[in-house]
Amino acid sequence: MLILQFIFLLLMLYLGSRFGGIGLGVVSGIGLMVKVFIFKMAPGSPPVDVMLIIMAVVTCASILEAAGGLKYMLQVAERILRKHPERVTIIAPIVTYTMTLMLGTGHAVYSIMPIIGDVALKNKIRPERPMAAASVASQMGITASPLSAAVVFYLTSMSELSSSITLFHILGVTIPATFLGTMLMSLYSMRRGVELEDDKEYQRRMQDPDMREKILSTTATSLDETLPASARNSVMLFLLALACIVAVAMFPAVRTVQGATIGMSTIIQMMMLAFGGIILLVTKTPTSKVPEGVVFKSGMVAALAIFGIAWMSDTYFRHAMPTFETSIVGMVQNYPWTFALAMFVVSVVVNSQAAVCRMMLPVGMAMGLPPAVLVGLMPSSYGYFFIPNYPSDIATCNFDASGTTRIGKFYFNHSFMVPGIISVGSACVIGYFIANAIF
Repeated sequence: MLILQFIFLLLMLYLGSRFGGIGLGVVSGIGLMVKVFIFKMAPGSPPVDVMLIIMAVVTCASILEAAGGLKYMLQVAERILRKHPERVTIIAPIVTYTMTLMLGTGHAVYSIMPIIGDVALKNKIRPERPMAAASVASQMGITASPLSAAVVFYLTSMSELSSSITLFHILGVTIPATFLGTMLMSLYSMRRGVELEDDKEYQRRMQDPDMREKILSTTATSLDETLPASARNSVMLFLLALACIVAVAMFPAVRTVQGATIGMSTIIQMMMLAFGGIILLVTKTPTSKVPEGVVFKSGMVAALAIFGIAWMSDTYFRHAMPTFETSIVGMVQNYPWTFALAMFVVSVVVNSQAAVCRMMLPVGMAMGLPPAVLVGLMPSSYGYFFIPNYPSDIATCNFDASGTTRIGKFYFNHSFMVPGIISVGSACVIGYFIANAIF
């Protein structure tokens, strides 16, 4: 029965993924209702803390976007790319990885992707090489960001397991692991596929007069726009917010009030709301512009999706845990990589690293897995490159005018498959060894 119920859970996730975003949340609500009233499971706990973190971070990042801060960051990134165009396949993934690390979300990648494609085309570099790697790198940065809901949930849960586990223990593993995984992927990408002039799809498009004109004449750039001083100021304030969060995490005494230590999830929520307000006041940004940006829309949709996914999943795993403990604990303890495989498979269906961590970390902790395994294998929460339906991957294909970044005839032979496997696989291996050294 538990197997059938798990298959039903995956079916609900699959059906929700067909609609994406909000669809994942509300279809998961159907699954939750079935589990409670038909399968007679006690309802689990909705992911309130995770949702509040996402809302706070997204609000601050959306104010940053409305103030022109994202455009300022984009211009800085473009100057770096155009200064070293021959190294675009290495630099582009670093740029998108860093943007995600700073913002806690990978949705800012949409603005930089056309520029990456333009730099590659202008220098006769196969655009698939930097563009596919950059799209994957933008998601690899999630588990390296102190602002991401995935990292904060890990910190909150594991600090309850042991008060000695801090934000630096987690980031000390995930940042080097995911960054090195990204670099290995980039090195592979430098020579992937045939050269641009030998690509059949590119040649076909060049034979079409309209497509040829589009490829040769289109220039994507952000440098032709003069930004107000408020754009730079908003970025400086946002970086100050990150520094404050790290400082408070480093010195627990700062967040001790009346003898009680405030959790980092609460600290991040307060900091993001406060600095969102500071940015708003200093830059005099109209509040009406805040909900119009891509960060606000995509972030709030993600919060709704996680609401339904995590609540339904928590209901199932709490019900099934007694059986899991007796049947598969030994296997996972003897072969830790099987936990990474489970995280990866769930992520393929769920399309959210925060939701995967919210679902699977309590399972791993209940099984008694050591912190080194749980943290070291955290990069395996990114597996949704496997099925090419994630918005950033689809957008990347559309932004590539040359047609080299594509979804293959057989669906799974797409541009993101090998880069994703290399980056996630190597990050898990590296993270596991680093975590064993730290923990």
